[in-house]
Parts: sequence; structure tokens; C-alpha cells
Amino acid sequence: MAVEQDMPTGSALDTEHRPLIGITMGDPAGIGAELIARALDDAELRQQGRFVIYGLHEALCYAADRYEISPFWFRRPHEHVRRVETGVVVADFDEFGLFPSPVRQPTEQGGQASFRFLCEAVERSRAGMLDGIVTAPLSLESWQHAGIRFKSVMAMLSDAFRVRRVTKMLIGGPLRVALASDREPLFSLWHRFAIGLVFHPIDRLNETLHDCFGIEQPRIGVCGLNPPDVEEGRFGDEERRVIDPAIVMAREAGIRVEGPVPAVEIFAPRNGHGYDGIVALYHDQGAVAVRMMAPEGSVMATLGIPTIHLMPQTGPSFEWVGRDRVSVEPMKRAIRLACEMARHRKAMQVGAASG
Repeated sequence: MAVEQDMPTGSALDTEHRPLIGITMGDPAGIGAELIARALDDAELRQQGRFVIYGLHEALCYAADRYEISPFWFRRPHEHVRRVETGVVVADFDEFGLFPSPVRQPTEQGGQASFRFLCEAVERSRAGMLDGIVTAPLSLESWQHAGIRFKSVMAMLSDAFRVRRVTKMLIGGPLRVALASDREPLFSLWHRFAIGLVFHPIDRLNETLHDCFGIEQPRIGVCGLNPPDVEEGRFGDEERRVIDPAIVMAREAGIRVEGPVPAVEIFAPRNGHGYDGIVALYHDQGAVAVRMMAPEGSVMATLGIPTIHLMPQTGPSFEWVGRDRVSVEPMKRAIRLACEMARHRKAMQVGAASG
């Protein structure tokens, strides 16, 4: 058992209120190690939780030295890390003796390592040992080189937690946007655009806003699909045929939801900032608005799995390693949000048990 000391006795946030967050390093040849080192070098951020970094101690030390960061963590072999009372522990996978490496590109070894880190965090989460997971940038191309069948982190999590449907939520600036569909051709979306496709992200977004953000009765807006026009149905009938019935279902389930609202209106400051969450119907409809509100980078959350999962919307950036060209803010926000969401969820669980 790893019992570490990083905070003085009597801290404002004691162990009971500081969630244990697993942070996976991502591709060891990419930007992940330095983003983690730079983010957790913030002592105030470290006070928000307890942390286990699943990755390579050598890569983290290399990144810290490059940025003149004094190590603030303890190292343990990954198979020996079971419980962390306080501080930051690196669960070291020293069997991957390949990094730091001069090879700054997708590789089979990088894919194997990043996948193994994530699998370990998922296993610990399923065992009830973690309150949330934050995934540092990894390379799906490296996963392909390693023969890993999953085409996204969300697909891997859906399979690992045996969940049929998951939803991506983008968080940036004041916006929280759940996507009814993710990266897929719009023509293929047309063939599967059904009531359930719209209802499920409304339902998951409402649950997340309530349980993990502490919003008693979230106000949710749903985007329209077609361009608005005074002649109803001129550009398509999906609003009447699909979106309206999905909203009716959500209202019957007790969800406070409005729409469909044209995207050009729903993301306007006078509207978008008044919703606790928004459901966009396809990737760019939501992602462009979030990117505009958070030019330094946004955070992605996976909804529909039984744990909190966040990751910064940043690629592995092999070419920028060590060059201080990638903002650390999305990584810091992902870690901070994971801690906040875990505390809200714990409070809800305690309240439900006592009630």
C-alpha cells in the first residue's frame, strides 16, 4: 500500500473530500508527460485531490527536468499502488524501457504503452479505487500500429464498462455541449437520425449536470438540425418528426429542456450562456462554438459510463514536445473539473444514502 504525504495536517481539503483521480500519461513520446508535470506543478491544483499517474517515471522526470520542475511525486511500481492517502504517486510501468525517446512520432510501442496505462486506470476504476480518470493526449495512429481495435478512447471505455451508448460532451468557456453524434459523415447520420439519437444525450447531459455539477434542475437547450425558415419544413422535417418527440419524451421524464433552437441562436451569448447545457446534433455544430469560446483548448467528457472521464482536447503534438508551444490550461482544467465533479457526485451519493 502506498501512503504518501504531500499536504500538511489540517488542510482545508482533508482526505475524505479530496477525490482520488487517475491520470494516464498518453503516448510517452508525445506531449502527455510534460502536460501532467506542468499542470500538477501548481500546488493549488494538487490540493484539490489525490492523484495516481499511470505512466513512465522516467518520462515524467525527463519532462520535469526540461521545465525546471522539482519532482512533487512518489514513485511506486504500478502493481503495488492500491491506495493513496494524499499527494501524487507515479504508478510506474518500468517494463516499457523505451522512453524518453528521440522518436517523436506514432509507434507501436507508444500505442501499447498508452493503451496499457488507460486499461490499468479503467481496471482500478471498476474496482472502486478511483473517483475519476483524466487521459492525457494519446495517438490513435499509435494504437493502430499496435493492433488495438478501438478507434477512439470513448469506444474503448464503452467496451470496458460494458455500456452500449456513450456520449461526448465538450466543455469550454461557459459552454457544456453534449453531442448527439460524433465524427461521422453527415450523409450516414441522415440514415440513423432517430428519436433515440436525440433523447439519449439529453438524458445523459441532464444526469451529469445534476450529479456531477450540482445543478438541481438543469436547463438544457437542443439545437435544430436544418436551417431556420419561416416556411416550416422547407429545408426538412426532422425538427417535427424527430427532435420534437425526443424533447417531449425528455419533458415527460422530468427534464427541463427547450428546443429545437437554431444553432445560430442557441450559441449566442444571450442564449447559450443561459443554458446549463446544450445538445448539438453533430460534431462541428457544437465543437466550433466551444472552440470559439475556449481558443486555448477545451475539455472532453465521456458521459454514460459509471465513472468520471475527462481529457483535454489536445493531440499528442509530437513535434512540439519540449518547445512550450502547447497550452497546459486544458490539462489543468480537466484535472480540476475531475476533482470538482467527483466531489459533487460523492455528495449526491451521501445525500441519497442518508435520505
